[in-house]
This record gives sequence, C-alpha cells and structure tokens, in this order.
Amino acid sequence: MFRTLKGPHVLGITLAAAGIMMITMGTRQSLGLFVGPLNTSTGLGIATISFAMAIGQFVWGAVQPFAGAAADRWGPKPVLLAGILILALGCALAPFMNSGMGLTISLGVLVAMGAGAGSFSVLIGAAAQRLTPEARGTASGVINAGGSFGQFVFAPVAQKLIQMVGWMGAMWSLAVIVLAALPLIGRVTKGGPAPQVARTRGDQGLKQALKTALSDRSYLLLHAGFFTCGFHIAFLVTHLPTEVNLCGLPPSVASWSLALIGLSNIVGSLVVGHLVGQYRSKMILAIMYGSRAVLILWYLMMPREPWVFYVFAVGLGLTWLATVPPTAGLVGKLFGVRYLGTLFGLTLLSHQVGGFLGAWLGGVAITELGNYDLMWQADIALALLAAILNLPIREKKLNTPRAAVSG
Repeated sequence: MFRTLKGPHVLGITLAAAGIMMITMGTRQSLGLFVGPLNTSTGLGIATISFAMAIGQFVWGAVQPFAGAAADRWGPKPVLLAGILILALGCALAPFMNSGMGLTISLGVLVAMGAGAGSFSVLIGAAAQRLTPEARGTASGVINAGGSFGQFVFAPVAQKLIQMVGWMGAMWSLAVIVLAALPLIGRVTKGGPAPQVARTRGDQGLKQALKTALSDRSYLLLHAGFFTCGFHIAFLVTHLPTEVNLCGLPPSVASWSLALIGLSNIVGSLVVGHLVGQYRSKMILAIMYGSRAVLILWYLMMPREPWVFYVFAVGLGLTWLATVPPTAGLVGKLFGVRYLGTLFGLTLLSHQVGGFLGAWLGGVAITELGNYDLMWQADIALALLAAILNLPIREKKLNTPRAAVSG
C-alpha cells in the first residue's frame, strides 16, 4: 500500500502534512465537546452556541478556495503559517467571550479560518504538486488519516482537560498545542512544485481553470454529493455529545465515540487512498455514501446503549473523511493538479455549506422538538442522494487545451 511513498523526500512531505492535519483537524473536530460546558458556563443556550459552531463549519469551507488560491499563487508556506497562528489565537480568545457574537468571532471565524488554511486544500494541493502521480492517491490517504488520528487523540484529551481544568483551561491548552504544528511547515513546503506541474505556455491561468471547472457537469455533481457529506458529518460532530446526554449516558461515551470515529477513519483513509489507484473513485464514493444510510438506519433501530454508539462510531468512521482522497482524486483527474488547491477548495466549500446546515439545524431541532429524529431522517435521505449523484460523474481527463496542466 505504501510502496508509492518510497524515498525520504516523498515520505517526509507526506508525514509532515499529515502531522499538521492531525493538529488542525483534531482541534476543530473536538469543539463539539465544549457545547455543554459552554452552555452551562455562559447560559447562552445550545441554539446560540450551535449557530456559532455552524458559522465555523461554513467559514472553514469558505476559506478553503481562497487559501488554496493563495497557496497556488504564492506557495503554501505563508498560508500554513498564517493558518496555524490564527487557529491558536481563536482558541486563546474563546474563554474571554461571553456572548453569541463573541463565540461566533472566536470559534466561528478565527478557529475555523485558521483550521481551514491548514487543511485539505492547501496540504493535499502542496503534496500533489511535489509528488509523482503514482504517489498522490496514497499520500492523500495518509494526510487524511492524519486528520482522523487527530480526532482520535484530541477528543479524549480535550474531554479530560475540560474535566481537569475546565473548558477555559482546556481551550487555552489547545491554543498551545496548535503551535506545535509550526516546525512541520518547512518540511511540507520543502522544494517547489514538480516540473510536470510548473506553469507552462499551455496553462491558461486560474481564471480559465475556474471557468472550465464550473461549467463541467461532473464537477458540479461532485459538489452536490460532497454537500451531503458535510451535512451529516457536521451534525454528528457537533451534536453527538448532546445525543449521548439525551440517552442518559455519561460524557465519556461521546468523547470515546468521537475518538473511535477518528481511529476508524485512519483505516478507512489509508484503504481508500490505496483503492483510488485501483478502482473508479465515483464508485468508491457511491458505496461509502450508501453505507452511511444503512448504518444510520441500523442505529435508529437499536437501543441507546454505549456499545451501540461505539459500533456506530466505528462503522461511520470507516467512511468519515475517507471521502476526501477519491474526491480530490476526481478533481485532479478532471483538471490536473496545477490548481488543485483552488478547485478542491471550492469542493470543500460545498461540503461546508452542508456542514453549516447540519450543525445549525441540529441546534434548531433539539431546541424546538427536543430530539434529533428529523435530523436522522434527513441524514438517511441525503446519504442516499449523494450515492446516486456520484454515479453519472465522468471519470476521465478533460480533453481540452483550456484545462489545467495535468500531472
């Protein structure tokens, strides 16, 4: 599986990118654990806090195409540096905020903006431009697995910190931990893009690449499927702790469920990253989305016991963010990797528009209805829709001189 990552240069770039992803994604994905303590401490209400988290889902996605474009234009180093510092700042400022607007600025804007600048579009784009085509699929899987490992590590750590030093102390601790990603930036950005992706006379530029992509039906279908993915992932990562609480189970069930999602997604990401080079990515995506609908239906039919949450977490984790390697791979196959940071960033934006709705509507549902029944039903319907939408995608390189330079 890892034979394509031979050589210290290739392996070093991949592992460093995975390390940054571990820290930024781990921090971001553990924020759901703070919803209850924040509500108890500030009395702002779960709906208000969920809205701030929902803004964060959208901002994380909205910053991706801009961060990707900046990295494509000036290189990934300044983008990653700014992202890490902004993420740490957002965590450090959050305890000083005692209003909905304050939480929206700290957690919804700063944390999300920083995590977005140090996330998939920049890291996978930087790695893809520096690696051979044979190594890109596996590398994207490893980088994605880094984010999943971050969720596995950060969820129980954040829960323990909340119990030991309170949510404020836990947030300040996360700010310090985030800064540990700074030394890894130089390794990710070592050297420049490989010769085959350097700008050539045949490259019509970013504007034309965007025009080509946004007029392509397959690219738009990919966006629609990824929107659905964002909806149920954001809903779960934000509201799973509250769901556990509604079932009368201890908070540890939620933290360990989130951790198991991350641990399982390490396996899922590595396996899917390998399968991208063996099978059609659109079929991999359709199967993963369809399996989520089946899994959620199973969960709804089972008693609310800890082991059910753990099995649910493992099953969901196998496809959690394992959708990223085949999605990024499809974008690269269609348009090349010259502007992958920008084009995949736009795809991530559609993911996070869904994420905004999943996080926000989950808060509305629990406030107005007292349960998440409608959200679970929407999850099933949207997962099935995503599976169907991926099937018509044309999985081949565009034969047009206006497409970005291929890798």
